[in-house]
Amino acid sequence: MDEQYKTAPGHVRDAILDTLSTSGAAMSVQEIASRVEAAIGPTPASSIRSYLRLNTPSLFIREERGVYRARQKYSESLRQKYFAELEKKEKPLRLAKAELIHDDCFSWMERRQSNSIHAVLTDPPYGLHEYTREQQKKLREGKGGVWRIPPSFDGHRRSPLPRFTTLDRSQLDEIGQFFLAWTKTLFPILVPGANIVIASNPLVSHIVANAVSEGGLERRGEIIRLTMTMRGGDRPKGAHGEFEEVSVLPRSMWEPWLVFRKPLDGRVQDNLRKWKTGGFRRPENDRPFGDVISSSPTRPKERKLAPHPSLKPQGFLRQVARGILPLGEGVVLDPFAGAGSTLAACNNVGYRSIGLERDIDYFKMAAKAVPKLTDYGNGRD
Repeated sequence: MDEQYKTAPGHVRDAILDTLSTSGAAMSVQEIASRVEAAIGPTPASSIRSYLRLNTPSLFIREERGVYRARQKYSESLRQKYFAELEKKEKPLRLAKAELIHDDCFSWMERRQSNSIHAVLTDPPYGLHEYTREQQKKLREGKGGVWRIPPSFDGHRRSPLPRFTTLDRSQLDEIGQFFLAWTKTLFPILVPGANIVIASNPLVSHIVANAVSEGGLERRGEIIRLTMTMRGGDRPKGAHGEFEEVSVLPRSMWEPWLVFRKPLDGRVQDNLRKWKTGGFRRPENDRPFGDVISSSPTRPKERKLAPHPSLKPQGFLRQVARGILPLGEGVVLDPFAGAGSTLAACNNVGYRSIGLERDIDYFKMAAKAVPKLTDYGNGRD
């Protein structure tokens, strides 16, 4: 029996926190009460239950009725920068089979019922720094900052791209911290066997992949989006003429989309029967879902419908969206919805989806863009 809990103020509180923090897993009230009693002696279960209820979601996450786990502890600087609660929220919108929600994804996921999301398809702010208020302000004013705003080419204004080569070591480490915290918050709400597909970039994908794996999801490879981008290929800055035959980085002609899965509940066939997940839907009966998908850059017509700097084309997203639910059943989540392109792709293939977006400008953009992107290419765009 630990003497500190018998004498210190808040000994029941400290015993509960110690029990759940040490375990790291979700526990029933009965399990928590048993461990608390072993630490500090007889304690009414009603006291434990009341403390858990009063401090959810600030300290604890309710996974299901009578089952709780400790809220993930993040560094204070990381929480203040990216995880802050929104002061004012717009009302959720229903856009065909999609639900668009103005909220911070961490706060929303911590409130979400466990085992309720069947897949995740998202293009997150994997550079993080480029989506801070300061950098977004520069982007919207056309000043660039970390965003590279390429010159016009052949009469077309090209889309801005984040310059990941400008990130320092601390910013790269922050990416890992962010995605580890994100994965641990996401994990409980996923059904066993859920597919998670995350857009990334060759310069940071290894950091994202390591963090997501550490968070408990299984690495299942990656989908290669074959497309010509404007990243890399440049001659040395300020020395173009001197080193005409040199490219500082290879011109990027592909984009990695990392593929993960929540561990199965039994065998694949068992998981499919119980949870409707565990694999990818085949495009055709005699053709498996493949990990290389040819894709043109996002066309000007689409960008006009949704002028988001990271907009991905519907032609590509619809293929991945359709494949991500093996039986075509369930709910697809996009925690970083942006202009709503994932929601539109899910609408187009007939899937239910939920999109979370904390930036009010992008939320409003998605509200208008999702119906238009859903119909894009169907003769109604």
